[in-house]
Amino acid sequence: MNPDRRLVSAALLLLAVVALAVARELRSPTPKTLTPTLTGKPELCLTCHDGLEEISPSHPLATFGCVRCHGGNALALDKPLAHAGLRGGRNPSDFSVVEASCGGSDCHSGSAEAQRDHIHRAMTSVQATYAGAIAQVRRAFGAQPDAIARFGVFAIRDDRVVSARAVPELAPFDPVALGDPQPVRAFAANCLHCHLSAQPLMQPYYYRGTGCAACHVLYGSDGLSRSGDPAISKTEPGHPVAHRLTTAIPYTTCNACHSRGNYSLRQMAFLPRPDLPLSGAPLPEDRLRDIYQPIGQFTRCEWELDCIDCHTSTEAMGDGDLYSSKLDIQYIQCKTCHGTLTEPPRTATITDPNDVELRRARLNGRYMLQVGDTVVLTERGEKLGAVRFVDGKFLQTLKVSGQVLEVPLVTGSACQQKPDEQASRYCHACHAYTHP
Repeated sequence: MNPDRRLVSAALLLLAVVALAVARELRSPTPKTLTPTLTGKPELCLTCHDGLEEISPSHPLATFGCVRCHGGNALALDKPLAHAGLRGGRNPSDFSVVEASCGGSDCHSGSAEAQRDHIHRAMTSVQATYAGAIAQVRRAFGAQPDAIARFGVFAIRDDRVVSARAVPELAPFDPVALGDPQPVRAFAANCLHCHLSAQPLMQPYYYRGTGCAACHVLYGSDGLSRSGDPAISKTEPGHPVAHRLTTAIPYTTCNACHSRGNYSLRQMAFLPRPDLPLSGAPLPEDRLRDIYQPIGQFTRCEWELDCIDCHTSTEAMGDGDLYSSKLDIQYIQCKTCHGTLTEPPRTATITDPNDVELRRARLNGRYMLQVGDTVVLTERGEKLGAVRFVDGKFLQTLKVSGQVLEVPLVTGSACQQKPDEQASRYCHACHAYTHP
């Protein structure tokens, strides 16, 4: 080749390389640096995720940043490199990584006395272990002699057993290794969709997170993101509504596992509700339809309130012990808030400025609570901070909507309730609603 032509070719190649570098530079976003006070180390995550919502007031971005919880490469701008090492993929609260992401004595794996043992409580709960369902199915098909839990979806041990109804440990549920009969193996293969470690079904009404996010991160029934983060797809289902943690948990979040269908022991399969679509756009929200399946009976409070307005933190998250049935941990009764014919609800006055109920009220943000307030007390001594006794009335502030309702009392009414008949079926005798 002519030397002059070689020189021209080299010059053109150099020009192309420079032009490519300039173009690449023009396409690259301007780095946006955040240095969280907790670590003191700069992060560039907001370069691509500018517009992402702050996860919660108790986890301010300026303090925590992104990497402390999510992991990843703080200084990379290339997506694969930046996301290498992310804990739990999109979800750092998945139980497989939750200790690294959310643990620590000042965070969520502290002491039970300080009410900081959230991870232990969640991982030992019946919602996480599924121990009750496993025990009942194995007993039904002769694989074990009683309903005492021996297995969970993962192995776990509790070194601090408090309740007489609790068990100290659970072995991993492996029906093949255990030699369990075929129906139990079918149960393991077809029915374990809803424990907190299970990946959700990718269809309307089932979208949710895993681990802590199963309850504390909200998903739409269509699974689409409404986040301000430009890096998150708004058309790909499987994303939370926004990058936020909440304790104002609506019934729709609970319904991602509950009230979605029924388990058939005959077919050993989960049978979805016939009145909800399995694909396509979800139906408009309808509390009556969404909460209760056809033929269901319910009282007014059971569908006008959200699940967290009645079920306590202990009932929902567990108390740290391992149980064989949800009945071992559920204890809220109608009389807890409505009283009986002879006695009003039990109450307690908040005197300690460090009372955990004050913290729960701040985190929820829908109801106010302060030292000196008198609130309803459960049979187990747990305060219901959202149900206050004010000027001779019991007022409940709903934890999702913030609406304030006066709680009607049985005392002085024409109710024929018996103090020892507190199950919902007794209230249904007079107060039942049914689907239109």
